[in-house]
Amino acid sequence: MATVITTAQPAAVTRRRFSPLFIAWIIFLVLMLLTGLYSGLQVLINGLGVTNLTDELPWGLWITVDLSAIGLGAGAFTLSAAVYIFGLKRYEAIARAAVLVGLLGYSSAMLALFVDIGRFDRFYHPMIYWNVHSVLWEITICVMLYLTVLLIELFPVVVESSQRLKRIKPLNNLAHLLHRFMPIAALFGMGVSLLHQSSLGATYGILTARPFWYSPSAPVLFILSAIAAGVSLTVFVTILSGKLLGREMVPADILNNVVKFAGFMCLAYVYLKLWSWAATNYYSYVPEQRLGVEILAQNTPYNFTFWFGEVLFGALVPAMFFLWGRLRRNRNALMMAALMVITGLVINRWNMTLSGFVIPLDWSPGVRDIFPINQYQPALVEWGVAIGIIGYSWIAFTLGVRFLRLYPQAKDVKTGLFVHAQTD
Repeated sequence: MATVITTAQPAAVTRRRFSPLFIAWIIFLVLMLLTGLYSGLQVLINGLGVTNLTDELPWGLWITVDLSAIGLGAGAFTLSAAVYIFGLKRYEAIARAAVLVGLLGYSSAMLALFVDIGRFDRFYHPMIYWNVHSVLWEITICVMLYLTVLLIELFPVVVESSQRLKRIKPLNNLAHLLHRFMPIAALFGMGVSLLHQSSLGATYGILTARPFWYSPSAPVLFILSAIAAGVSLTVFVTILSGKLLGREMVPADILNNVVKFAGFMCLAYVYLKLWSWAATNYYSYVPEQRLGVEILAQNTPYNFTFWFGEVLFGALVPAMFFLWGRLRRNRNALMMAALMVITGLVINRWNMTLSGFVIPLDWSPGVRDIFPINQYQPALVEWGVAIGIIGYSWIAFTLGVRFLRLYPQAKDVKTGLFVHAQTD
């Protein structure tokens, strides 16, 4: 591997050796992967009985990982649409990285589902046995289609980043052909992604049998939170990569505009979130809804995680960071704000996953002792699988930054020269 510095004048090629810090980081991520592999094998061999999931509470940590990973991958369709649909070619400086982040997010979600379904040998059934009345079936098909779109969008980048692959004429011709059809792929990907992002919210929002979940605004809330968090994750890894490599990965004006867009998405999410809460908890009085809130307040930290984790910490405060010019120019502040949005999305997906299941369908005040509330703590094997999935996404992005031309306008901070990573 060699790092090529592109400039109008000859420039020296940097050293080929990997730094000790890079090697230590890769070893740490490999250990995470091995932990996940061992835990996943335990589940696949012994079944879901080794977890703390039950018939009463069938969705837990893995579904939270699934929903969070899909949400955090939404920066891909957002920035790809800006480049290929709306013609904002300048944003290609960060859109390629967003595509890789999206691909890793969606593939991570599929890994979580593969372990969670219990009968992993039947993972292909949705492709054969269509249930067009099921929201979950529609989500499954859309996720597979969008994963295909992301692979198509990333393929030209992989070929372009390798001198050896570029010498293979069929691959090079295919990469150029796919690049020509990228606007169509981006348009199709945006439609499919918006469809399944909203359908994830609809999975909860249409369930009148569980009043605490029921909310017509849930599909739109899932879209807004995913766009804000997906763009924030792309910003976070971009700034972090630049700090570690001593580079300006994206021009300051591009990053500034992307961050402002994320800030407006956060404000839109907070606005609709508050109105959704008011419509279901304040202006109207649905006994089952009010009862559910009281049960969660008494037995879980839901109120704190909702108001502080989702609304204040996860959206409102970072929106101020993103939209206030002085804070926006501070890269450390941007990283902190982006991390807050990411955390807020994970908290939201955790709350949405568990809140409805905590309250049994048979629960009522007169029979509380007969039907106690459901409680859940992830088992060690569940944590192990989650750690492995996170390790997979981190190591893949690390290698992507190291070997792929994800940031075509990256500059060395000291010299100001363009730096492009390419493999020999």
